[in-house]
Amino acid sequence: MSAYEHRTVLLRGGEVHSPADPFATAMVVERGHVAWVGSEGAADAFASGVDEVVDLEGALVTPAFVDAHVHTTATGLALTGLDLSAAASLAEAADRIRAYAAARPADRILVGHGWDAARWPERRPLTRAELDELTGGRPLYLTRIDVHSAVVTTAMLDLVPGIRERDGFHDGQQPLTGDAHHAVRAAAYAALSPQQRTEAQRAARQHAASLGIGTLHECGGPEISSEDDFTGLLDLARSEPGPRVVGYWADLDIERARALGALGAAGDLFADGSLGSHTACLHEPYADHSGAGVAHLDADAVAAHVVACTEAGLQAGFHAIGDAAVDAVVEGVRTAADKLGLARIRAARHRVEHAEMLSPESIAAFAELGLTASVQPAFDAYWGGEDGMYADRLGAERARALNPYAALLRAGVPLAFGSDSPVTPLDPWGTVRAAAFHRTPEHRISVRAAFTAHTRGGWRAVGRDDAGTLVPGAPADYAIWRTGELVVQAPDDRVARWSTDPRSGTPGLPDLSPGSELPVCLRTVVFGQTVFVRPNE
Repeated sequence: MSAYEHRTVLLRGGEVHSPADPFATAMVVERGHVAWVGSEGAADAFASGVDEVVDLEGALVTPAFVDAHVHTTATGLALTGLDLSAAASLAEAADRIRAYAAARPADRILVGHGWDAARWPERRPLTRAELDELTGGRPLYLTRIDVHSAVVTTAMLDLVPGIRERDGFHDGQQPLTGDAHHAVRAAAYAALSPQQRTEAQRAARQHAASLGIGTLHECGGPEISSEDDFTGLLDLARSEPGPRVVGYWADLDIERARALGALGAAGDLFADGSLGSHTACLHEPYADHSGAGVAHLDADAVAAHVVACTEAGLQAGFHAIGDAAVDAVVEGVRTAADKLGLARIRAARHRVEHAEMLSPESIAAFAELGLTASVQPAFDAYWGGEDGMYADRLGAERARALNPYAALLRAGVPLAFGSDSPVTPLDPWGTVRAAAFHRTPEHRISVRAAFTAHTRGGWRAVGRDDAGTLVPGAPADYAIWRTGELVVQAPDDRVARWSTDPRSGTPGLPDLSPGSELPVCLRTVVFGQTVFVRPNE
């Protein structure tokens, strides 16, 4: 990599998305950083002194995207393995499972992802007996689309001693949830060969690079992946070209998180579960299910963890989706602020992942406490709206309040966008579009604000304010796009946005109106090093 860092490259003849110059058409990269941004005429002065000149041919250059919440190995396994996210029925899922099992006779364990019985006409998951028949009795671990529950074969259960006594196991019923699911997941990942795991991680990073993603925030943890998986990924990212990987380890043992190379004892540190699996923790019961979900951490546990992380110089962070879980996190962080002082808590930039069910009071508390909302706009695109899964689970009125991005922005809460892949796919422009055209109009934000949350927002979420924009001195993480006309776009007058008057000198972005074609990534560069080039370009 060092030889590449010292190459000086001039990009010219395109559109460079930069706050330094809203009409920039050229950029110079030197020693892995942006050295200059400006106009075509001024670029002539650089042309003879550089190692390479790239003719953009009208293409758009933007900062590379940051996906602020990814499960890299699981993403790669969905890419290289059994992916049921497109299965439209139980019968179609069964056909795919049978074909996959037949095609992988040597695998000691079969792993798959993405089923969603809520979208199937049968409205039920596959039974254990059905899966046993489809796989010929081999171990199979198959996660629901939200990754908070799974269906398995009997042979998979047999790999986990004591599984039938664990919470979340109901004999004869699928799926597994809670402790039973976590134990089976750990066994499934432990049964993967190191080669399978590395192959999956490589596939995920290559796929991310092909989408203009320059940085991934890996959300690992003892209940999600394994220590070998986490450290193996960080080692791979250091040793092979591709997107940067920032690791978060979801563990109350902060010394363990630090020893593994994590930036924070954070990420999917579960305060609750998910709405799809009826395990997100609510103040009021579900509309379509008895009970109000599961609390994994109370405010006292949150407070103790935030204090310990802040004093150790680590980020704390929590997975919180339901309103009761979000309020427990807020109460805990506020208690920590009372003990250590608000300034120290704000400076630590602790995070809340997902943060879907927010009240006006919790939004105000996020702003006051300096909490970053690490959110996934594709969740609304998939499950929002009057007829979506959220409305089934919560009723239409409560569902309409979910994912209030405009209110968060107005309050000054830092936003970082991600996918939670493989829960929803890596798809950065689709994510920006999902936020700008939220199914609930009052929650929409401008394309510019959404783009910022998916670029600079991800860098700010890891404590870096000097990156995520193409300005001199910033790391040269950028992507080149083939796209249509650039516009300054806000979906309607209710949107929380900055000025959209072209005379304001706001740099344009692609038209992301629903139905329009999304930009195509031609090249992705990380710290001055090309990590993806579109074939035949």
